[in-house]
Amino acid sequence: MNNQEKIVGKETIPHSRPTLGPQEAKAVSAVIESGYIAEGEIVNTFESAFAKFLGVEYATSTNSGTSALHLTLLAMGVGQGDEVIIPSYVCSALLNAVNYTGATPILADINPDTYNLNAADVQRFIKKSTKAIIVPHLFGLAADMEPLLELEVPIVEDCAQSIGATHHQRPVGLFGVAGIFSFYATKVITTGEGGMVTTNSSDIAARIRDLKAYDKREDYKIRFNYKMTDIQAALGIVQLKQLRSFIRRRKKIAEGYNRAFYDLRLKLPPTDTGQIYFRYVLDLKMDSRPWIQELARMGITCDRPIHFPLHQNLKLGGYPATEKAWKQSLSIPIYPTLTDEEISRVIESVTRCCEKFANFI
Repeated sequence: MNNQEKIVGKETIPHSRPTLGPQEAKAVSAVIESGYIAEGEIVNTFESAFAKFLGVEYATSTNSGTSALHLTLLAMGVGQGDEVIIPSYVCSALLNAVNYTGATPILADINPDTYNLNAADVQRFIKKSTKAIIVPHLFGLAADMEPLLELEVPIVEDCAQSIGATHHQRPVGLFGVAGIFSFYATKVITTGEGGMVTTNSSDIAARIRDLKAYDKREDYKIRFNYKMTDIQAALGIVQLKQLRSFIRRRKKIAEGYNRAFYDLRLKLPPTDTGQIYFRYVLDLKMDSRPWIQELARMGITCDRPIHFPLHQNLKLGGYPATEKAWKQSLSIPIYPTLTDEEISRVIESVTRCCEKFANFI
C-alpha cells in the first residue's frame, strides 16, 4: 500500500496525545487573570495534593523530570568519583542527569519479559563507588523491587511513565529513597513540562528545595533555576484529580487490544494488576521498522518505545536483552482520548500488518 492508498477521509492517529479539556483551560485562565504566574501558592497546593495522593511526606515540584532526577542525585551527595547504575533501555534523560553531577553512569541490561532492570545484571556492576541505582518503572509496569532492594544500594525510582502504578498493591515511588515523576506533554498526566520529587526523607527534601531556586540567598553555592510555575501547577491539580479515570481508560483500551491480538503471533505486554499501560508495547519477533512504515501508510503513528538505547550511544557492547527489545518492540497508540473508532482502526491495521509479515515472525 502506498501513500495514495492511505485510508480515505481518515485522520492520522498520533502515537501520543495529551488529555486536556475545559477544566484545564479554566484553571490556567484563573492563574493568568490573578497576575501571579511564577511559583507561588498554586504550586504549593499541587505539591500537597501530590504528596497526599502518593502517601508520602514530601513532594517538591520542578520544571522537568530530568531536573527532578538531577536534584535528587545532588541531594543524595552523588558527585565526581561516584558511580550510578542505570538501564541501557531508557531515554537519555537518565544519562544526562548522572553526567550533570559529574558521576559515572554504569549501564545494566534489562529483563526481556518486562523491559525493567535485571537485578542479576545490576549486581555484577556494584562496587564501593556505587552511590545509587536509578530504577525506571518502564511503560507503566512496576519493576520487581525486592531483588533490587536486596542489593543494599540507595535506589531512586524513575516513575516518569508510571504514576498510579503499583507493586504488590503499593504505589511506585515509595520503595526507594526518592521517586521522580515527569509531567511532560505526553506523560500520564501533564503540566506541559514539569516534574516532582517525592521522599520521606526530610533531609533530601530540604536539600532539593534549597538547590532548585537561587534567588535572594545570603550565601553562595551553585543552585539551579528549576522551579515550576503556577500556570503549570494549575494544570497539574486538574490532571491529578482525573488520574484514576485516565488509568481506567488506558486499562480498558489495553484489555481490548489483548483480546484482539491474543491469537496473533505477537508477544503482548505483561499483564499485572498494577500496570497502568502508559505504553502498549508489542514484541514483534522481527525488526519493527517495516511495521512502523506500513502502519504510517495506514494512518497509524507507531514507534519504537525507546528511541535509541544508551549502550549504542556510548558504543558499548554486551546488552543482548536491550538490543533485542530495541529492535523488535513496537509501541502503538494508547491514551484516554483515543476513540472507539480509532481503537478499531489500530486493531485492524495491526492485524493486517501481522498478516503481511507472517513469514517473518
